[in-house]
Amino acid sequence: MAVCARLCGVGQSRRCRRRQRNNQQDQCSDSDMDEEEGERIVGQRQAENTGPPHPQSLAELPPELLVEIFSLLPGTVLSNVALVCKKFRQILNTETIWRRRCMEEFGMKEDLRNIEAGGVSSQDLYTKRVDPRLKSGRFVKVLPDHDHEHMDYRDVFTRLLHPYRHILGLWQPDIGPYGGLLNVVVDGLFIIGWMYLPPHDPRVEDPMRRRPLFRIHLGESKKATVECMYGHKGPHKGDIQTGKKDEFSTKCNQTDHHRMPGGRQEEFRTWLEEEWGRTLEEIFHEHMQELILMKFIYTSQYDNCLTYRRIYLPPSLPSDLLQPGLFKGTYGSHGLEIIMLSFHGTSARATKLTGDPNVPAGQLTLDVNLSRPMVLPELEQQRSIEELSRLVLGIHEEVQREAAQQASGTSATGLRGTDRVSGSASESEGMDVTEHGACADSSQSAPTTSTTTSPPEVQPFILPMGVMARNEVYPRTCRKCFYGTGLIAGHGFTSPERTPGLFVLFDEDRFGFIWLELKSFSLYSRLTDQLVHAHAPNMERFEAMLRNMQSWTS
Repeated sequence: MAVCARLCGVGQSRRCRRRQRNNQQDQCSDSDMDEEEGERIVGQRQAENTGPPHPQSLAELPPELLVEIFSLLPGTVLSNVALVCKKFRQILNTETIWRRRCMEEFGMKEDLRNIEAGGVSSQDLYTKRVDPRLKSGRFVKVLPDHDHEHMDYRDVFTRLLHPYRHILGLWQPDIGPYGGLLNVVVDGLFIIGWMYLPPHDPRVEDPMRRRPLFRIHLGESKKATVECMYGHKGPHKGDIQTGKKDEFSTKCNQTDHHRMPGGRQEEFRTWLEEEWGRTLEEIFHEHMQELILMKFIYTSQYDNCLTYRRIYLPPSLPSDLLQPGLFKGTYGSHGLEIIMLSFHGTSARATKLTGDPNVPAGQLTLDVNLSRPMVLPELEQQRSIEELSRLVLGIHEEVQREAAQQASGTSATGLRGTDRVSGSASESEGMDVTEHGACADSSQSAPTTSTTTSPPEVQPFILPMGVMARNEVYPRTCRKCFYGTGLIAGHGFTSPERTPGLFVLFDEDRFGFIWLELKSFSLYSRLTDQLVHAHAPNMERFEAMLRNMQSWTS
């Protein structure tokens, strides 16, 4: 049986039994490996299940991460975030969040804990007590009456900056024909309204002067307090009212602080020294004395109770002749005035921000036709006012003819393009002045072949003989010249008229205008101050503002 079994394969030989034992061992080892791998995977899954769970909502994030997230949100929505839950409300008490909002939304730069750092600004804004630590004699800031160390960024944002955010930026005061330029900014714990004044005539390239008209800060009860800074007796009670969009008013509640012991004569002498940098005896021109006295009488009646209307800086385009913006310019016996240069297709326009009894603030003082470049004659010929008049008046007559043809609806055959007359004198609606103006005599005519050639990159420039200039220091080379018109008028803005002249571009920050009718020259220099919260949202809003400015003083 045993033999049969071995032969039939029923039984096992020694070799078979040995092979069977090896197979069983291999199977056991494979089974052990599978069990170990399974235990490892199960253990890993259990470890994952028993570890920290993934956040299922914003509230489950760590506090430091929530602080970073909330710091990125606009300050106006943080009050709603605080209503979500107690955790959010507690996290929103973090100073880091509100400090970042104050800095990013309002440009606040000072650390509230170091607010007493020395400053150099106005003696009305800064204490007249010299700090012995500052050997240079600089003034230190006047702080609110309460202990500023208890102030926090949340109070500053919610009680000061956010409620008065609508008055930040550039404004034009309604002071009859004189206008002005007000810049409302954030300065540490204050919101300050600075009146910008041109340099003393004729130093057109000197920096602007600044005078604080009002300031706003948090009082003892952490309530916003308005103070009038006008006059010579320091800060006193004032008020600010916001009604219409892009408009607000200031009111002084203690106008007796504006009076001086010596009466109106002392007030006039002080005002004259600040406004003109000289005494009345040093001003020999009788007509100028009359204009100065008239301005003092007119402006002093307001006592810092004024209405302001918002103005914007002009938008900039790559095709602009130069960077648009604000400039100081010489205007004969009226002194220095502030204008705004903007570009509109083939036209460059200068609008007055400060004005005078002849041409008030808000009117278009210069209108330059950029499609009418001029090549100046040789230097010796430039000395002749007759030669310059011949060239400019020739272009002036051509522009008038083209405008008349376009207005009458006749064929534009022979015109050089409709956009060449879009900025012409006849289409301009605003105006300008230096002295009492007279009607321009445009009876002369001349060929304009000299204006059709491409102008060189740099041209020598000299004022013609007989042309008056308030500032004899002007560049002797220019980049480009264009035909343009300037506005002159009689006293009270009577008989306004646009007269031809020459626009001269010296460099990126300076240009001039020769008034042929008046035989005078105005030099303009860029206002380089950093003006925040002042850019126009778009070109449409800016042009609407220009139209409104002209209507304010028309």
